[in-house]
Amino acid sequence: MKQRELGRTGILVSEICLGTMTFGQQNTEAEGHAQLDLAIETGINFIDTAELYSIPPRTETFGATERIVGSWLAKSGRRDQIILATKVVGRSPMEWFRPGGEETRLTPRQIRYALEGSLKRLGTDYVDLYQLHWPDRRVNLFGAGGTTFEKPPVDDEVPLEETLGVLGDLVTEGKIRHVGLSNETPWGVAKCLEASRQGAPRVVSIQNAYNLINRTFELGLAEFALRERVGLLAYSPLAQGYLTGKYLDGARPAGARTTLFNRGQRYEKPGVDDAIRAYIALAQEFGIDPVQLAVAFVTSRSFVTSNIIGATSIAQLQTILGSVGVEITPELESRINAIHQIHNNPAP
Repeated sequence: MKQRELGRTGILVSEICLGTMTFGQQNTEAEGHAQLDLAIETGINFIDTAELYSIPPRTETFGATERIVGSWLAKSGRRDQIILATKVVGRSPMEWFRPGGEETRLTPRQIRYALEGSLKRLGTDYVDLYQLHWPDRRVNLFGAGGTTFEKPPVDDEVPLEETLGVLGDLVTEGKIRHVGLSNETPWGVAKCLEASRQGAPRVVSIQNAYNLINRTFELGLAEFALRERVGLLAYSPLAQGYLTGKYLDGARPAGARTTLFNRGQRYEKPGVDDAIRAYIALAQEFGIDPVQLAVAFVTSRSFVTSNIIGATSIAQLQTILGSVGVEITPELESRINAIHQIHNNPAP
């Protein structure tokens, strides 16, 4: 397992990060602990969670994932060996996150409240990376708007400078070490970097979706990642499991996430199945597991700091971890790009 620098921090994180959003609904505490144990054994030192998790978000289960990660940290005694990342929810009407059922916003008061809750659930007095799960302003989120863009309403947005200001205070207080973004746009990254030149903490990472059927990160954000060293923490390298082929032609395997929760609309757009079939056929031609091809491609990108994987079984996790042995050769990359040219980002 190779390691890469997180931004300009000097902190080295594993090229694979264990995502944990299934802990607390699809996975029990014991299953979550088993995944964490296996991840550490294979060289992973980077764990990602969020106050939102587990997924799908529900009143009964928000924060469950952080509690499971926290109980593992307490049991294992490995806090000082782990780079721990979590997130604060962005603007949302989900009423269960804040006292009194108020709309969640990225205000100083709410951020402090959210972080204190995360620290308590995780059983730690600091997190290494604290990420804004999505912006306070209105943007296309989680693929709902595709690649279309409409002028957003300018209402009572919390200024990024105000949000970054309280995060800077929390860095000074030692409660967080570094700040990251998630589900962010090039404009948002540029504004954050501009704010850092005025004394705000410098963002060190961008956690956005990136996979074979959604390479939109390359269109504007990849240059920021490379030139400014604000690397991608890529989520959904398997496109929520769709790149395995298990959902082709509307199939719904028992126990699979989309079967259980019907939340796969991001990957059910025109052209998606054709693209997936092309990538699976390519993997078979090269004698590579399609899962490992998809994950290895993401890990191999120069602008990726770490590839956030997720699984609901140890067998799935072992298969995904096997991707570190897959080389994306020039020939294979050329063939991948040829498919991409024909099936260009069908699931942004």
